[in-house]
Amino acid sequence: MPAWFHLPDSIKQYAIVTGNYWTFTLTDGALRMLVVLHFHTLGYSPLQIALLFLFYEVFGVITNLVGGWLGARLGLNRTMNIGLALQIVALAMLLVPPSALSVPWVMAAQALSGIAKDLNKMSAKSSIKLLVSDSRQSRLFTWVAVLTGSKNTLKGVGFFLGGALLSLVGFRGAMLLMAVMLSLVWVFSLFALGKDLGKAREKTPFTAIFSKSRAINTLSAARLFLFGARDVWFVVALPVYLSANLDWDHWNIGGFLALWVIGYGVVQALAPRLTGNSDERQPGGRAAFAWATLLAFIPAGIALALSAQYHIQASLVIGLLAFGAVFAINSSLHSFLILSHANRDGVSLDVGFYYMANALGRLLGTVLSGWLFQRYSLEMCLWVSALFVVLSAMIIFKLPASRQFHPA
Repeated sequence: MPAWFHLPDSIKQYAIVTGNYWTFTLTDGALRMLVVLHFHTLGYSPLQIALLFLFYEVFGVITNLVGGWLGARLGLNRTMNIGLALQIVALAMLLVPPSALSVPWVMAAQALSGIAKDLNKMSAKSSIKLLVSDSRQSRLFTWVAVLTGSKNTLKGVGFFLGGALLSLVGFRGAMLLMAVMLSLVWVFSLFALGKDLGKAREKTPFTAIFSKSRAINTLSAARLFLFGARDVWFVVALPVYLSANLDWDHWNIGGFLALWVIGYGVVQALAPRLTGNSDERQPGGRAAFAWATLLAFIPAGIALALSAQYHIQASLVIGLLAFGAVFAINSSLHSFLILSHANRDGVSLDVGFYYMANALGRLLGTVLSGWLFQRYSLEMCLWVSALFVVLSAMIIFKLPASRQFHPA
């Protein structure tokens, strides 16, 4: 018999969750790059492009807040499958003729995609907490790092795929191919994913979404500013700057950002080794503070180089690579710490609240990315990025050192 049938159920479920997350992320990364490049080509301003993602981020905030409660009530298998289905609908909405691709219509499709993305993400991250015992915190960090790192590697492939598909088959052809691929994964997931995974033992009141420990609140606030720091220059300002100021074409932009995110994902997967994770020692708030402090210097350095006109292209590329590596370690540390501090029963409530803050940071960063770049410059986006990282470091420094584990 194939080796698959002899694997423990926890490993099988981890593989299915990861596979779902991988495929979803591939389409999500490609969709984002397709929208940015396609509408930039149509003459949309940076702020207008940012507004196309406004509902994507707004509904991400709402979805994480409510989705954690739904996961506890319905089970994470159901919320993950709902997320896959909604992404298929979002892709199908963008198959309309070009004349029907109005701003409100694209924003509505992005709203569905935002709901889908955060349902899928919350479900995947919460599932890992349930598949690893509380006594194996070292393994928890490793599994979270592998899930998150591999996901971001595929997100980078998605960026490249988006740029490539736009050049090869056009916007509508890309939407059709991705919708078909994701539909196949969704049908498989309906039958293969474990029933009632993550469903709370007791009926969970809706008010539980706001009842959080000090550690969860601290991590959520730090996450908000951490991801705002990334998206304030990465989401809109950077691709448009590369196209408008450095004359990069779609292939170069998609390819470079793809390689950046792939490398970012590889570093995330290696984060447990880079931070000294072991059965006897797992990193805490002090380690997260140290890595955030290091990160703050990078966007500030890039901004200084751009202001001084010092080898602009080289400074931007090298700085972006350094930012990605250090940011990846910060992100992995945060992802581990939230699962480590989360309550095991109804874990999706804590994780959903945390990723609500993550989505709020992305929303803030996305809007600021378009507005600051259009009103000021890429340098201003980078200075705001540095400020946000400093705020994240100051908050994470206050994280309680002890963790309380809740038995299964």
